[in-house]
Amino acid sequence: MTIGLTEEHRDLRDAVRAFAKRHITQDAVRRAVDAKNESLPPYWGELAGQGLLGLHLPEAHGGSGYGMLELAVSVEELGRALAPGPFLPSSLAAAVLHRAGYTGPLPALADGSRVGAVGLAPGTLAVTRAQDGTASVTGDSELVVGGHLADLFVLPVRDGDGLAWIVLPRAAASVDDVASHDLTRRSSRLRLRDVTVKDADILDIDEHAPLDLAAVLFAAEASGIADRSVTTAADHARVREQFGRPVGQFQGVKHRCARMLAQAEQARACAWDAARAADPGAVSDPGEAALAAAVAGTTGVEAGFATAKDCIQVLGGIGFTWEHDAHLALRRAQTLRITLGSTAHWRRRVARLTLDGARRTLSVELPPEAESARASVRAELRAAAALEGKERTTRLADDGYTAPHLPAPWGKGADAVTQLVIAEELRAAGLTPVDMIIGGWVVPTLIAHGSAAQQERFLAPSLSGDLVWCQLFSEPGAGSDLAGLTTRAEKTDDGWLITGQKVWTSMARDAHWGVLLARTDADAPKHKGLSYFLLDMTSPGLDIRPLRQITGEAEFNEVFLDQVFIPDELLVAGPGDGWRLARTTLANERVALSDDTVGSGAQTLLEMAAATPDIVDDARLTELGGALCDGQSGALLGLRTTLRSVAGQQPGAEASIAKLLGVEHQQQVWEMCVEWQGTAALTGEGHRHDPTWMFLNSRCLSIAGGTTEVQLNIIGERLLGLPRDPEPAPKRSRQA
Repeated sequence: MTIGLTEEHRDLRDAVRAFAKRHITQDAVRRAVDAKNESLPPYWGELAGQGLLGLHLPEAHGGSGYGMLELAVSVEELGRALAPGPFLPSSLAAAVLHRAGYTGPLPALADGSRVGAVGLAPGTLAVTRAQDGTASVTGDSELVVGGHLADLFVLPVRDGDGLAWIVLPRAAASVDDVASHDLTRRSSRLRLRDVTVKDADILDIDEHAPLDLAAVLFAAEASGIADRSVTTAADHARVREQFGRPVGQFQGVKHRCARMLAQAEQARACAWDAARAADPGAVSDPGEAALAAAVAGTTGVEAGFATAKDCIQVLGGIGFTWEHDAHLALRRAQTLRITLGSTAHWRRRVARLTLDGARRTLSVELPPEAESARASVRAELRAAAALEGKERTTRLADDGYTAPHLPAPWGKGADAVTQLVIAEELRAAGLTPVDMIIGGWVVPTLIAHGSAAQQERFLAPSLSGDLVWCQLFSEPGAGSDLAGLTTRAEKTDDGWLITGQKVWTSMARDAHWGVLLARTDADAPKHKGLSYFLLDMTSPGLDIRPLRQITGEAEFNEVFLDQVFIPDELLVAGPGDGWRLARTTLANERVALSDDTVGSGAQTLLEMAAATPDIVDDARLTELGGALCDGQSGALLGLRTTLRSVAGQQPGAEASIAKLLGVEHQQQVWEMCVEWQGTAALTGEGHRHDPTWMFLNSRCLSIAGGTTEVQLNIIGERLLGLPRDPEPAPKRSRQA
């Protein structure tokens, strides 16, 4: 995995990873740790020779002519390797100077003959301006990461009520090279006493821009650290045995590793987005780039620190030894986190920028071939738009727009690019095809496995909305463990008799038809004895009882089946194929893109904060910023999944992680909305979909469709390769 998604970025990743494998061995890292004084790593000249030190600088200034995203790819890889030396500090200094138009030192920074470092907090440094226009700086800086080797410093100094940024050679200050928490990249403090600073050495730059650039690159390195921590922990959990089995088989360890992967993917997505927004001209609104940087500074850097801690926990006593490198990753991640500024500070910055109107716009740049499909799509939609009501939705269905990803004649066989074109044109025309809800799952299954008669009978009316479906899978004793269901189907002449109970069935009272899983072979292993039926919801023997939910409403139902007859022609595929059908997912899945990086719950919080600002103290502003980061990172994970589809790549980990994090984000924001409302939320007088109702309703999100715990198992087992849970011991027969 890598921050970059394109083939060029993967090639860059591979090149830097190969470089790291050759030069940044464990012995090389340990030599840097044990050294009394830090020195430039032996590979510094080769880093420069390969153009990595000036990757983000224009060729006119000695660079390679790329941008911040390419630099972030390299920083992530070197962070994964725990590369000793000042690559990040010097690259950051070059980025700040380039942004400020201070170009003199750039060629030397690009060829490695000079090393830069950037202080991120002024300490007591302050500039005094004399009447003759001269300026001098006095005070002590905060820690400057990479200061041991720097001969050029970019420092913030207090300037009245704001900050100014100055450029200073090492010789102009008294530099105290401290014993550093990060043993592979050491820090310094600078003392200045009435040091004269020329006007030309006071940078012409927005006072927060260097901090934003630091947030981008710190997040990229933290992404590499997080990835390293996840890999180290999962590799250990697969082979380390305790109590007679691999520790990765214990759900506590498995779920911790899955959570680590989720944080690492968040970090990667946010660092990627911030890097691609950071170059001048990449976005039209500077607030958008600042917001992306703040989200990365919040989410990415925190993820690097959290996963490094968790890695040591998974490693156990091994991770607590000096000889293992886990503590070196922890030291570097913690140095990044503290030097950049507290996570709470960056969360508040996210909240303030958003309250001031900044929004991250997410979009996909479609390839040229997209336009060849657009004209015909637009013409077909124009004909549908001329109709109204049922005629319109039927026309959209007939033309394949209800589910354009499905093969013709039911859909349009649209690839990822065409699906996005269709979505754009539907929005532009103000057209909304039928939402099939459960039918959106049933229809692809019938296309893949149904008979010609079943397809003829059910597909067209489902796509046009004339036929509504429900799903009869879950049972009181078989929810997440669906293969444990006990509803039985007994073979009779011309069909099957179904007896059992289903539960949590949405829309059972409104649906015309249902898809039903039942056990047709009691002697087969539990996954192999299931069959998949189509059930007429008006059949004799059905008893549908409303099941009241915690909201007070009754959208769910219990369904009792007492010798309900289903004819043979309504069995899909063959007996015993039910589990395979229940898991059916077509290769050409629907591709969707949402540009909503806030979400309804967080939008409600923003509206409450704007309407009653007195309720938003620093604690709530911090909480709001965290929720906004989670919402934006979820949208970014979705965007990365879409971009992979458009490029014809296999899906990455983002889709599974987005589902896990999206559910928890929605639950969090609605809980916050209720808390912010105070006692007004507790009167029971609100309307449906008010914050209190949404909070209560959101509790089902981490249960329906597979609980969070099951999702963590899936992530741990399928994405990290951790051992599956052990099979339950067979039940012993009771002795007489």
